[in-house]
Amino acid sequence: MTKKIIALVDGSSYSKSVCDHAAWIAKRGAFAVELMHVLGRREGGGGSDLSGAISLGARSALLKEMSSLDEQRAKLSLTRGRAILEDAKALLDAAGVKATEHLRRGDLIEAISEKENDAEIILIGKRGEAADFAKGHLGSNLERVVRAASKPLFIASRAFRPIRKVLVAYDGSSSAMRAVEYVARSPLYAGLEIKIVTVGSATDAAKKGLEDAKAMLSGAGRDAETGILPGQPEEALGKLIDETEFDHLVMGASGHSRLRSLFVGSTSLEMIRTCKVPILLVR
Repeated sequence: MTKKIIALVDGSSYSKSVCDHAAWIAKRGAFAVELMHVLGRREGGGGSDLSGAISLGARSALLKEMSSLDEQRAKLSLTRGRAILEDAKALLDAAGVKATEHLRRGDLIEAISEKENDAEIILIGKRGEAADFAKGHLGSNLERVVRAASKPLFIASRAFRPIRKVLVAYDGSSSAMRAVEYVARSPLYAGLEIKIVTVGSATDAAKKGLEDAKAMLSGAGRDAETGILPGQPEEALGKLIDETEFDHLVMGASGHSRLRSLFVGSTSLEMIRTCKVPILLVR
């Protein structure tokens, strides 16, 4: 059975980047692509009753008109959703990648939950339609997906560029080791330049952790450099990415924290907010 990636498109300026990254992933890993657009339950239906205490006849006429408007909005949202998927499919077709389309109404998290068991990766834009220029925070849908997705989550940056240099953030946590394991076994990272970095003090434990991570990659035929950076993870990793022109960041979704079973790591969320390159989060 061919493995697939699920690419979420919403018509925002990030949708093209999602498609470009989907094409890159599909070609590198021989994955099928399923494009998905989810219409929220509020799109085109269920409008509030704003008729107030007007007379019965006028109230009936108004409710009838509101019902008609709701029906029109529902039709428009469906038409728009189909157009978003058609445009996305055309981008992938142009890149030589075949894709299927899935349009559904409902909750985004429920839609992903129903589909992700058959998926290798969930792919989403860093910000959605309502947050294209809200650089100080994550889009609400993205943050919900980050917290809920059980499969590796690839978060596309605003613009695509070919991925050649990969930075793997390693903090010794179980999710960080799973991130290293994913890089070791996934065809996406074959032949790419890889560096594994720990942020903090150069303790014996930190050095041993990096040695173990490098050994895992070496065992899979992946060459990797290692390094230890001083400072805070968010600042140190961001500076390294900017100064050395890494194209992609891979990290665990949660770090060392007494709350790690309940929340995505604070470093992970901060890196998503500020990082200018695509990120792969691994549970």
